[in-house]
Parts: sequence; structure tokens; C-alpha cells
Amino acid sequence: MSKTIRKTYSTEFSVGVLLLIFVIACFLSPQLFDVPLHHMHQYKAIYLGMFLASIAVIIMILIMWEEILFPIKLKYVEGGTVFRNHSSKLKTQIFIYFSIPAIFVFIFLNYELNIIRFILWTAVCLIPPVLDKLASGINNYNDFLRLTDREIEYKNNEKEGTFQTKDIENLKMIKDERKALKKIELLFKNNDHVTIDLDEMELKAFYSYINKFIL
Repeated sequence: MSKTIRKTYSTEFSVGVLLLIFVIACFLSPQLFDVPLHHMHQYKAIYLGMFLASIAVIIMILIMWEEILFPIKLKYVEGGTVFRNHSSKLKTQIFIYFSIPAIFVFIFLNYELNIIRFILWTAVCLIPPVLDKLASGINNYNDFLRLTDREIEYKNNEKEGTFQTKDIENLKMIKDERKALKKIELLFKNNDHVTIDLDEMELKAFYSYINKFIL
């Protein structure tokens, strides 16, 4: 059983924003090609290149701006909730990402280009999604936090554990300077303690719900 806690933007809004970005990209894309602007009408094939370069920008936006395509859901289990990023989102992002280099390879092989501008355009489309979304998503692919009435279980790369709530003396929520939840410290009755680094687990969208569950 699951519950959507963040819906995607409305279709009208998403289409409108993407169309605006596409038009701007189309307006700027002629600079990629080694053809004077006033001669563009003589090279109709370049319009396909402009279209593809603009589509690459749209794909980059779809990966970076997750609210357009990807809702966030809570997964309920017996006695509590599992907080994790859905693997289907990452798989979709990776799948559509690989269409970007395919587009630029096609453009490179079929058009006379301004190489410097082409490289810059390509870098803008290829690098930010990897640095901001894909690398983090892959690194935290298996991470999760499970909170129930009886147990607390988590996995953060090589760190993981399952703890019985009856053995826990206190739960301490550590927040950053903006008062956003950052870590959970488990203080046990035997004086041991374990820190769960939520800020390393791609769970920002769930912070308020984690906070409510603990309180």
C-alpha cells in the first residue's frame, strides 16, 4: 500500500514550461551550426539538427526537474512506513539520459558545426543530470529507512542495521542550521548509540513525514 505525498505538476503547466524552454532552445540552437544565420533557409536539413538539439535540452530538464515526471510515494508496511527512492524513477532517468549522447553523436556526424559552441551545448545537457541526479541516485540506489512500532531498519551504502524499539532509550533528531532534519541518533539503554545519516540517503522529500512518525 502506498500514498502519494508529492504529485507531479499539472499537464498544462508541464507542457507550457517545456514548450517555452523548447522555443528558447530552438532560438539559440542555430549557433551550433557553422552556417550564417541569413543563409539558414538554404540548408533545410539544419532544422532537424536544431530540433534535436532542443529535444536534448528538454530531456535534460525532465531528468533535473523531477516534479514534472516523478511523483513521490510513501510505502506503508505493517506497523509503519518505508522511506526510499523508487528504483523505477532512476531507471527511467537513465534510460532517457542515454538518448542525449545519441542525439549529439547524430548531430556531430551529420552537420558542419561550430565546435566550441557544440561542446558547450553538449556539456550543459550531459553533465548536470549526472552530477545532480544520476550519480546520487545510483550511489543511493539501495538506501532506505523503515520505521515501525517495533523496529527501525536502515541501509546507507555500507552502513545498515535493524534495531528493536524496545531497546532504544531515546531518539534524537539532529537538524541543520535551517532546522531541516539531517540525522537521527538512536540512544540505546546499554548506552550505545547509532547515527543514521539521512542527508546521505536521498530522503529529503520525506523529512517532514519522518519527523511526524518519530514524534
